[in-house]
Amino acid sequence: MTETLGNQAPPGADAGAKTRRYNGWTQNTTLEDYSLRYAPKSFRRWTPYVVATTALGGIAYLADFAIGGSIAISNGFSSALVAILAAAITIFLTGIPISYYSAKYSIDMDLLTRGAGFGYLGSTLTSVIYASFTFIFFALEGSIMAQALELGLHIPLAVGYLICSLIILPLVFYGMTALSKMQVWTQPVWLVLMVAPFVSVAVQDPGKFSQFTHFAGNSPTGSSLSLIGVGAGAGIALSLIAQIGEQVDYLRFMPDKTPENAKKWWGAVLSAGPGWVILGAVKQIGGAFLAFYIAGSVGLAKANEPIQQYLSGFKTFAAPVALGLATFFVILSQIKINTTNAYSGSLSWSNFFSRLTHRHPGRVVYIFLNVGIALALMEGGVFGLLNTVLGFYSNVAIAWIGAVVADLVINKPLKLSPSYIEFKRAHLYNFNPVGFGSMLIASAISIAAYFNAFGDYGKAFSPFIALFIAMVLSPLLAVLTKGKYYIARTDDQDEPLFLENGLLSATILTCTVCTEDFERPDIAGCPFHAGAICSLCCSLEKDCHDSCKQPAGTGPVHLGLPTVGAAKQS
Repeated sequence: MTETLGNQAPPGADAGAKTRRYNGWTQNTTLEDYSLRYAPKSFRRWTPYVVATTALGGIAYLADFAIGGSIAISNGFSSALVAILAAAITIFLTGIPISYYSAKYSIDMDLLTRGAGFGYLGSTLTSVIYASFTFIFFALEGSIMAQALELGLHIPLAVGYLICSLIILPLVFYGMTALSKMQVWTQPVWLVLMVAPFVSVAVQDPGKFSQFTHFAGNSPTGSSLSLIGVGAGAGIALSLIAQIGEQVDYLRFMPDKTPENAKKWWGAVLSAGPGWVILGAVKQIGGAFLAFYIAGSVGLAKANEPIQQYLSGFKTFAAPVALGLATFFVILSQIKINTTNAYSGSLSWSNFFSRLTHRHPGRVVYIFLNVGIALALMEGGVFGLLNTVLGFYSNVAIAWIGAVVADLVINKPLKLSPSYIEFKRAHLYNFNPVGFGSMLIASAISIAAYFNAFGDYGKAFSPFIALFIAMVLSPLLAVLTKGKYYIARTDDQDEPLFLENGLLSATILTCTVCTEDFERPDIAGCPFHAGAICSLCCSLEKDCHDSCKQPAGTGPVHLGLPTVGAAKQS
């Protein structure tokens, strides 16, 4: 199940060196999806449209409806509307640079974080933060699906949770290859069913929309605007800021931007990257409306449950089959999103454990871990703690995202950090105080605020405190450290590219350790193995003790990068 070392010494290695052999799951690129690596040009064969559709297919989740309903019930219409819009604008603006750099460098959120001020080991903590996002929302979405199974098929919730977990496993095994097909084919059906209740209400009872503006829910200030209500509601909605990580897990497979595809490339990156939150905000407002619409019949306690919302919505035009239609819609939605949650969680756990244990059994193994944690949360009743869980989580998530964004939009333009993203262990310090320190300090202060250290307003706006502090501290620390903790060893190797049929073709080099071929961006020079090494073998190496960076910061290691014969072309 794990990688092994054989006795055959590869060409150019020391006589005592051993060749690393990976198990079948890890070697199968269809299963592995380059989970710990740069996504090579040879694998990125999808069009911008397919990549964008696959990425957007993952936002079919119904937690937005539950979140919007909860915010409106707790804070009333006006505060909920402003809170949702404030959170959406924040998420959109922070998502633009992250999406661009991920698509440009073909790397996922973890690799991007490493090079954006956190360091090689510093980003392990963000891997856990991101993994937490995936299993928390897997649990919330699975709970929504189990509610549908209970109402529509009379399956007990505890059993439904198990079914909702197991059904996802086979769908997510084959990564982008399978998910792209599933998301593209199911998207039109999902869109039609999602908007149908709103169209029906607009035709049959349009006055409900004006009545909605007076919805007070349980708010002590009624439907009027309250600053504390805005802050509290925005804090819940901002827990979704880590969704950008799931979007770029797909955007890393974007084809290279060329003059011919530039418009389509930018359209895909913006729509499938930060653009997800536009639909997300619309869904949250829709959830708030449906909570108001059904509150009189099911009560406020259940008005934020999407199955109840859509059951009532479908009854307005398809009463005889409303229950079956609502059950089908919820199941379809939850399958679409939880495949993404399980997929992204497997990537994050792979990155986390490979750095701590120097072992990599394959991305597929961590699907079971992520789904298992989510199942435990479902059985523990996480849906009933929706506001509390998401309100707390948003403080940590936004501190992380704020630190990354500050490096991309402030430090790099001001030349306080390198202009490029370096993700390989061989060239990074283990910890960079710029991003890692900014996130820790911002998280600590905002969590203190969340627990009333700075009064009611501090608690309500604690996520915005985290964002502000992270974005101020990042450039400040970059100035104080003079940016010296970004690059431990510069890469002096050439980046040869060949023009083939009008397109750039990357050089293929052979890793001295595993003897597999990789494109140049995934390769570093390794003095320990006396040759080239791929980024994964470099991550898994336990015995080198970072000898390539000793003494740290003294400049490049001048090594030729060997190939099998001449340099190959992809």
